[in-house]
Amino acid sequence: MRPVPAHRALAVTVVTLALAYGVWYAYSVFLVALLREFGWSRSVLAGAFSLFTLVSGGAGPALGALADRFGPRRLILAGGVLLAAALWADSLVTRAWHLYLAFGLLTAVGVATAGWTPAVVMVQRHFRARLGFALGIAGSGVGLGIFLVVPLCQALIDAFGWRWAFRALGTLAALWILPATYLAIHDVAPAPRATAVSTGPAPGVGGGGPALRRALASPSFRFIGLAVFLGNICSQTLHVHQAAFLVDHGIPAMTAASVISVVGASSILGKTGGGFISDLFSRELVYAVGMVGMILGVGVLWLVATAPSAWLALGYAVLFGVGYSVTAFIVPAMMSDRFRGPNFGAIFGATQVASALGSALGAWLAGLIFDATGSYAIAFGIAAGAALVAAAAVWASRVPRPARG
Repeated sequence: MRPVPAHRALAVTVVTLALAYGVWYAYSVFLVALLREFGWSRSVLAGAFSLFTLVSGGAGPALGALADRFGPRRLILAGGVLLAAALWADSLVTRAWHLYLAFGLLTAVGVATAGWTPAVVMVQRHFRARLGFALGIAGSGVGLGIFLVVPLCQALIDAFGWRWAFRALGTLAALWILPATYLAIHDVAPAPRATAVSTGPAPGVGGGGPALRRALASPSFRFIGLAVFLGNICSQTLHVHQAAFLVDHGIPAMTAASVISVVGASSILGKTGGGFISDLFSRELVYAVGMVGMILGVGVLWLVATAPSAWLALGYAVLFGVGYSVTAFIVPAMMSDRFRGPNFGAIFGATQVASALGSALGAWLAGLIFDATGSYAIAFGIAAGAALVAAAAVWASRVPRPARG
């Protein structure tokens, strides 16, 4: 079969990530619907999402290693099948443990297998120059999913109920991911090894790149892992609870879904623009600016609590959308600067464990704090503090960037 142009594979990846992560971020509107139907506590509902993030992130090292060995194309195809089936299973939930099994476990595996880790490996292999920009474009698919899929889910929930909303997502996943991936994505050989952190082969690895254990021993890797953990405490606290917070303060559910859509639209700008800038200037500086945006977004939410306003909510959406988005794609770009080579997938996948732990802790802890206090004030304060320390950790991880080639 004749190789498909890299830009076409990138375009398909954008749409696939939009569907996969539209599922992820639409949970905030499904949470409101499930809360109304079943009356489960917010910590129980947030716990299902925490399990989802633990499973999806915990699968990162294995998925990265599989992508290194077999190529990302096969993983994405398998993920499309798993995701479509899992979303139909979500529509059958009647008990809390059903939600944990169907969404927390099965849907998480589907999203992870079709999602970010194999996509990063694919993009990193295709685009050896201007990697930040290419990853930013790919990551804009996540924002596109928030922009389109979240309000679509709310509209489907309002019109047909949350069960049919899940079924519609499952059908879309099958109809797009399988044929588009088969036709438009092909696997290429990994890029040569980077030299910014590693100057020689690790035992048992040959000359292709640092082994996972050597990467784990690097102070730079550890600082980035800490930043990923803390950054996801902040971002997932807001992603999961933003709709419930806005509805609690008098914002209509459809308006809240529209605010989340603006988060997605803003993140498209943040990822593409931030990706372009990160190829020209310090990636660590761009990451820190993104964290400042998230902190400012938390401050605007506090204003919404005191004086509810759709305009303030939209201001939050822009700050948060741009802020979180420029941090998400910079992590794989920084990892490629440090650990490029045939083991890159496994090494990058290891950072997804830190992402999963931070996401799970942030989402669950915010629900627990709300159940205990009736307010998100403490939870959002913790989120802002975590973002501040994350920026400092990435700054401490700085190493010379290898020359582009």
